[in-house]
Amino acid sequence: MDMFYRSFLDPDIVSMIERMHPPRVSVDNDSCSDCSLVKVDSANKHGILLEMVQFLTDLELVISKSYICSDGGWLMDVFHVTDQKGKKIRDEGLINHIQQAFGTGKEVSKELQLSLRRNVRPTHISSEHTALEMTAIDRPGLMSEISAVLAEMGCHISAAVVWTHNSRSACILYVADDSNGAPITDPCRVARVQAQLESVVEAHHVNDEKRSVRLASPPSGKTHTERRLHQLMEADRDYEACCFSCCEGIPSKDVEFYPYGKCDEERLNQCDATHVKVENCKEKGYSIITVRSRDRPKLLFDTVCALTDMQYIVFHAAVSSKGSRAFQEYYVRHKRGCTLELEAERRRLIQCLIAATERRVSHGIRLDVRTQNRLGLLSDITRVFRENGLSITRAEIGSIDDRAVGTFYVKDTSGQTVSGETLEMVKKEIGGTILVIDKSVDEQPETTHSNPSGDSSSSSSNGLVERRTVSFGSVLWSQLERLSSNFKPIKS
Repeated sequence: MDMFYRSFLDPDIVSMIERMHPPRVSVDNDSCSDCSLVKVDSANKHGILLEMVQFLTDLELVISKSYICSDGGWLMDVFHVTDQKGKKIRDEGLINHIQQAFGTGKEVSKELQLSLRRNVRPTHISSEHTALEMTAIDRPGLMSEISAVLAEMGCHISAAVVWTHNSRSACILYVADDSNGAPITDPCRVARVQAQLESVVEAHHVNDEKRSVRLASPPSGKTHTERRLHQLMEADRDYEACCFSCCEGIPSKDVEFYPYGKCDEERLNQCDATHVKVENCKEKGYSIITVRSRDRPKLLFDTVCALTDMQYIVFHAAVSSKGSRAFQEYYVRHKRGCTLELEAERRRLIQCLIAATERRVSHGIRLDVRTQNRLGLLSDITRVFRENGLSITRAEIGSIDDRAVGTFYVKDTSGQTVSGETLEMVKKEIGGTILVIDKSVDEQPETTHSNPSGDSSSSSSNGLVERRTVSFGSVLWSQLERLSSNFKPIKS
């Protein structure tokens, strides 16, 4: 009979510990030459790692490396971060916000948003608008049809986030009554809007593929938009199409549960796909999850989000990146206290992690749009895309004052390269300012985060030189004591 150990603390005691020992956060700009170190010392609880990563990514900071130690009732984590330009954090307002606001739910001030030039994308579902959540089979023109229906029914779309992956589409739209700008709360109107949208969403679905449309009331608390999109895509089972084979020429059946199975390290590092390996460390009582993928913004958030929502607790982790590749290693147990023993459980975890890393990958041409905000704006933009044979693969749009700012990733529906003539036509019809960025974003990472200086031999702050063939498992255990000693009391 297998026995598992799981520590237990009374919830009241946990709450008392959190009040007596709130998170202590410091920003160190001296220890590392090319990045700032954000050190967190806090009482441990389920989901706190996701809170930390979410907090930093919402501030538009790039996490290039991270070392996690949270065994027992306490955690000590270190994040190597830079701004979007690859520079250290120098803004005193931002540093103070990081040190004081973590775990408090304190909003970023308007002054700080302006100094960061933060995008107006919606990070949280707010109570100021009605949140509309939808999942559907992806097809060209879908967003055009949805936004046109809402415009016809007098629903103003103030913000929207759209993801597509594995022929699935998920979106969260923030709508308000155009007559007064208030949330839509009338039950009869809610029912009419939902019925119209269901007709659009289900128009091209077969009978056994009914999709969801939910017009939610303003939430009582905050729901993170991107985490919610992950949950919507996972509930729609977009992960089922994720492939286990890691290299060409290897039959899928040979590596179905072991994506590294027949591949050597060199081939894995050269292969551009996402690879996930799961094995058990019986002497320590952990499952070890290794993820190798293309590096990109918010990769750590997406991976930790998937692990947290699947009820896995991260006790130790080492995350790093080199060039265009990222390496993540997690020591986990399920919330029940057990490791991953069943093949079906491993299979689903592997597929979900691959899906989580791939959902945000950008395909197509990036268009940054700035124009006058108005009723039906999203409908007009998406109609122009559809009429010019373009399909949206990912989108974010929001508004500030009377201006609308959005980013759209579009591809030609016929599979051809988008011509310059088409782009000029789109610019002319939409109006405002439109910038074309990263014409080959599906062929290269959006940005390279680690090692901004370009020195391929750079070392991390603890003196460990990164190599493609190194496993961070043994490194992690040997560095925990040294890592812990880096934390110093923070004066109040």
